[in-house]
Amino acid sequence: MLLSTAYFPPVQWFALAARYKQASVEACERYQKQSYRNRCYILAGDGREMLQVPVVHGASWEICDVLVDYSTPWVLRTQRALDTAYENSAFFEYYRDGLYEIMDSRPSRLWDLNMQLTQWCLDRLHLDCLITPTSAFTAPGTDPDDYRSVIHPKHPDTVLRDLGIERPYYQVFRDRMGGFTPGLSILDLLFNEGPDAADWILPGV
Repeated sequence: MLLSTAYFPPVQWFALAARYKQASVEACERYQKQSYRNRCYILAGDGREMLQVPVVHGASWEICDVLVDYSTPWVLRTQRALDTAYENSAFFEYYRDGLYEIMDSRPSRLWDLNMQLTQWCLDRLHLDCLITPTSAFTAPGTDPDDYRSVIHPKHPDTVLRDLGIERPYYQVFRDRMGGFTPGLSILDLLFNEGPDAADWILPGV
């Protein structure tokens, strides 16, 4: 299976990873703007909220070499946004310190930040999937299980439906939103469901 690197990947990214013992993450592509590579979505009190990692412009645009821009206090703003959105969720305090430790370490490259955060999430979910970077660019159509262009914030996908697990889980602001809000980062599932998040992803495996 082939996936793109992502910043706090969406639930469907991990739902796919849960079904494989090993997954490749594209490490040899050009950086793509307005993708999950440097953004994710959480559920705040007024609806879906985008969290974004600023990158250094004018440097290399190879995904493994893209630098994170720390000239603005985006890490602190992101942590405050997560505090506000999930302080009343059942498991946020349990996960908060370990998660923020990675963010506060300020990896210089977007690739390293994403991979560390992704591995942290995999460990919290107890998913036994080895994530490895590709050593050469894989042309579209080469891998039958290529999800690089499938999981993208600009267009909906049917991954969860195809896996038979498209259904709601508990969300803090579900009543205010008038029901369940799909299409969010794995953090939303983790903070609300805790250890049961893996059971939500794994039925039918």
